[in-house]
Amino acid sequence: MNDNFDHEPGDSPATTTTPQADEMERIERLKSGCERLKKELARVIVGQEEVIDQLIVAILSNGHVILEGVPGLAKTLMISTLANCLKLTFNRIQFTPDLMPSDITGTDVIQEDKSTGQRALKFIAGPIFSNVILADEINRTPPKTQAALLEAMQERHVTVGTHRHDLSQPFFVLATQNPIEQEGTYPLPEAQQDRFMFKVFVRYPSYEQEYEIAERTTVTVDTSVSQIFSGEEILEFQRLVRRIPAAPNVIRHALDLVRASRPGEDDAPEFIKKMLSWGAGPRAVQSLILGGKALAALRGRFHLSTDDVRELASPVLRHRIVTNYSAEAEGYTPDRIIDELLAAIQPNETGVARDERLGKLLSS
Repeated sequence: MNDNFDHEPGDSPATTTTPQADEMERIERLKSGCERLKKELARVIVGQEEVIDQLIVAILSNGHVILEGVPGLAKTLMISTLANCLKLTFNRIQFTPDLMPSDITGTDVIQEDKSTGQRALKFIAGPIFSNVILADEINRTPPKTQAALLEAMQERHVTVGTHRHDLSQPFFVLATQNPIEQEGTYPLPEAQQDRFMFKVFVRYPSYEQEYEIAERTTVTVDTSVSQIFSGEEILEFQRLVRRIPAAPNVIRHALDLVRASRPGEDDAPEFIKKMLSWGAGPRAVQSLILGGKALAALRGRFHLSTDDVRELASPVLRHRIVTNYSAEAEGYTPDRIIDELLAAIQPNETGVARDERLGKLLSS
């Protein structure tokens, strides 16, 4: 199972509990700090509030993100500014067809001790040894190099030769993909995309936002930002998020959504069986619950609701479901299928009740 979602040592399954005063105080500190963080980002980034919220949720959940958008939407600037606001080290790796795994992880080199004349191997760390990694255009490098990055994402260490080298914590990979110019690319297989917590679409700005971008970026302005959280504080907030309880009915709803996305399940909706080849796996349930807890904390709550889970359904599921020819022929995108899945699977609803409601909708 993905290490991103393993319990911290000593954790036990969450149950519904009354939050302690110190926990609510930390939740309030997290909420107010994240509000200040978003204000600092707004000094540099115009708009993209939803993208920024999802990036913060992923960081609080210790997850990785794929960002997809056309060039010029400030993906790199957004990520580097976020790293600066969080007092984290940042490295950008430009993925190209000739990039090798050692260009990411580092390599052993032979060095001679001038005093003794003896030679020994010394490890020269690669750019992966940083808190925030921007894997720019990850689909432009061959699978061998992609695999080196994905191993680091899951294991939180790299192995060079016979030695294991642990990565600094916290550690996040924010990978970008360009939806155009797909010729000569190496798209990530669905099984490897599953290791990313979210897939986030970075969309074009509105007219007013684009006007502000044009006005702001064509004059001299101060783009410096204040540092809000340290790495140690982020690790503390990640532990706090995991302590937020999830009621059984909320866990069941997340489970119902994910299991209903699998066309092989007997109680999957008919449109899922018709439109999808594969559905989401167990990591999707983990992402919905853990991401929902982080979203609840951002809003100052120490409990998880079904609304939190449903709000994250699109970024969690869109890269984990595989559409088939029928979906493409009828113009169904993954996001449209997820919207219909949310409409079909309601909280606190049994399979029998859902079938009856869907039957009435179809007959009306």
